[in-house]
Amino acid sequence: MKALKRIALFGGTFDPVHLGHIHLARAARDTAGLDEVRFLPCRVSPHKLGQVSAPAEDRLAMLRLATRGLPWAVVDDFELHAPEPSYSYATAETFARRQPEAEWFWIMGMDQWEALPRWKHPERLAACVMFLVLTRGGSPAPLEGFRMCEVRGAAHPASATAIRAGVAAGDAPSPWLDPEVAEYIARQGLYRPGTSSCALGPG
Repeated sequence: MKALKRIALFGGTFDPVHLGHIHLARAARDTAGLDEVRFLPCRVSPHKLGQVSAPAEDRLAMLRLATRGLPWAVVDDFELHAPEPSYSYATAETFARRQPEAEWFWIMGMDQWEALPRWKHPERLAACVMFLVLTRGGSPAPLEGFRMCEVRGAAHPASATAIRAGVAAGDAPSPWLDPEVAEYIARQGLYRPGTSSCALGPG
């Protein structure tokens, strides 16, 4: 029997995507033997309502630059066209319905794992995916009814907040940015003071 294709969904604002995101995706891929990691930039995260992000087309473009040459990485704009805000269960159900022959996973951090029972319809999300929980030391406590695999070695110093602040302050490009992403940010004038993308909150 042919093995099921193993695909993980990796959602976020990716504002901007940095080398830490790529490191986390690769760690999840190696741990779970994934065939594909699908990066899903969201339009409005339900956890970040009110935060201004760089335009969707810019975040998509930066993701495509950062994942070029990675045959296992796919950039998908599904959530950018979905109703606001982006609810994880609805996204997972759509992908599972489109490719029922695949085995689906969801990449998340430890803080998200701990908050998962408070998400919108977490049981519907859990029915579609196994959770790949990125840890930085401690192990995630099991949650009844939720399938989980721990991804160790997921610590990385990159911070989108710090990168945006550095650009706004006129600092040299962050070492945690892909050089082509850094060039794109400079060329498009993203995250500079006075622009709509100059948001210094988490992301």
